[in-house]
Amino acid sequence: MKLRVFFHDRCFDGAASAAVFSRFYANAVRKDVDFAYTGLAHRASQLFDEAKFDGDENAIVDFKYCSSPRLTWWFDHHQSAFLTPEDAQHFQQDRSGKKFYDPSYKSCTKFVAAVGREKFGFEAPDLAELIEWADIIDGAQYPDAATAVRMEEPAMKLTLVIEAGPDNGLPPRLIPQLANRGLKEIVESPEITRLFEPLWRRHVNSVDVIRERARCEQGVVFFDLTALDMEGYSKFIPYYLFPESVYSVSISPSSFRTKISVGSNPWNSRPAMHNLATICERYGGGGHARVGAISFEPQAVEDARRAAREIVEELKQPAAE
Repeated sequence: MKLRVFFHDRCFDGAASAAVFSRFYANAVRKDVDFAYTGLAHRASQLFDEAKFDGDENAIVDFKYCSSPRLTWWFDHHQSAFLTPEDAQHFQQDRSGKKFYDPSYKSCTKFVAAVGREKFGFEAPDLAELIEWADIIDGAQYPDAATAVRMEEPAMKLTLVIEAGPDNGLPPRLIPQLANRGLKEIVESPEITRLFEPLWRRHVNSVDVIRERARCEQGVVFFDLTALDMEGYSKFIPYYLFPESVYSVSISPSSFRTKISVGSNPWNSRPAMHNLATICERYGGGGHARVGAISFEPQAVEDARRAAREIVEELKQPAAE
């Protein structure tokens, strides 16, 4: 039996969710299963190609809902989980007992583990480290910005490789390892070590690049990386450089989109009052209340810049009641 697992690509929580779901399925649902993994990315155009739902069962973790009749399992924790009201209604009418949603969870990994335990009796003590770190990383629960930027822990090093590494199909290959091996053992493998070293140097350089380009006004950091070959960067760098900031807004390029990232500073004592997912939804994006993103077509740089300027100005103002 083939199970196709779709997951949020180039995301530690996405890969960890797929790993925990795989262990849950093999332990608590069915043992004779062959897993296949496909990463999903937020795009300005169509998110799902239903032709790829080629498993006897198909699952999505840590990504938006799809109303395809081919979708068997679904887990997500984002406020912006539904593309349309019709998708939300479709989910609400589902009676399969295999589709789950709870935006109160900081990570989808912890959500999958909790559902598996509470509804199916799934236990995997050896996955506790993976589940804990997915919750820390996706929920930005580091003690301070410096800890987040220094990336000293194995899980943080692996996050850098997954999120900023070359687009060479690494996450699908890592998922079975995350399901069965310790994080330190994975990080010390030759493949990950080889990928991490140049990415670490690039990360250190990105701190200088953002320091040069970013400006903080009225508690909002903004920078534009579209002219640079700098697809990924640590979202915590703005708060490391500007601890007084409450929000950050940036524009960055990639081969398949121009991305606006919007975040809030977890370490600033001033409360972040704006709901960033709601703001991003107005531009076709989404996320969580404290972090969100918007995808534009690769060539739509000026549209992205216009939207980013509007968001910056909105975040400078007090949130509406």
